[in-house]
Amino acid sequence: MVLLKPLASLWILAAVAFAVPAQEKRIHHHADLSDHVHDDAHGFQYDHEAFLGKEEAKTFDQLTPEESKDRLGKIVDRIDTDKDGYISHAELHYWIKHRQRRYIEENVNKHWKDYDKNQDGKIGWEEYKNTTYGYYLDEEFDDVEDKATYKSMLTRDERRFKIADRDGDGIATREEFTAFLHPEEFDYMKDVIVQETVEDIDKNGDGKINLEEYIGDMYTPENGEHEPDWVQTERKHFSEFRDTNKNGYLDADEVAQWILPGEVDHADNEAKHLIHETDTDKDEKITKEEILANWNMFVGSQATNYGEDLTKRHDEL
Repeated sequence: MVLLKPLASLWILAAVAFAVPAQEKRIHHHADLSDHVHDDAHGFQYDHEAFLGKEEAKTFDQLTPEESKDRLGKIVDRIDTDKDGYISHAELHYWIKHRQRRYIEENVNKHWKDYDKNQDGKIGWEEYKNTTYGYYLDEEFDDVEDKATYKSMLTRDERRFKIADRDGDGIATREEFTAFLHPEEFDYMKDVIVQETVEDIDKNGDGKINLEEYIGDMYTPENGEHEPDWVQTERKHFSEFRDTNKNGYLDADEVAQWILPGEVDHADNEAKHLIHETDTDKDEKITKEEILANWNMFVGSQATNYGEDLTKRHDEL
């Protein structure tokens, strides 16, 4: 079985995504902590998903309050990595970041067995190449309609694999393979993300992106079609915001500023928020007792399954 997966599928997605404005298609954002609005006055669903991860939060919604509190207590013990009896901001921040990376880990785990053919816990470049392109390699891509594209994909995969392979031994550990599949999560992979983006958009091969290439990445006019307002807006964005040195082109640094914007650390903000709301003695760290006293802010249960904190209302009565 030949798996034309990670980067091959990204090329296909890029080809069909022409109708999506480039500012949305190209920018690499981290996944949101939750699909819910962060509004504690109307429930703690945002906090539950941020603290547990989206899928795990759903399992807590099926538990009784007693079961939820019991499992929360065990989680608190895991968060307290230095075992001093307190949850610091650093510990809570690390926990939330870790939970939010689970979707990436699950994606890597799903593909790992496809590529680790000899089951040695590592994936060599040859293993990946043969699994992804094996049949086409034997035929020199003769059966592929667009031979040049597939050869280019192979070259691009190999370059990204070698950059992800930090020790240069030609073999990817699980962490290195994660960097290969999800380069936006790793600082040392940012240059290759920029390079791949420039190559996708730069049609004349000069290593830069001009205005027409920038617009062409997001919009292909039909015969006689009037250019939509949003495309004219993007022309202004290119000139006024993207092209910071005003030379008429986007170089690698300008592309990086566009597609890899500095983002608010939502996990950091959520850690501060949870500590602020539950730290009764205001020592800027929280105990297991403080967390369990406010358990329904951290986890759900059958009582909070519909977004209404019935337990809290009962306590107030």
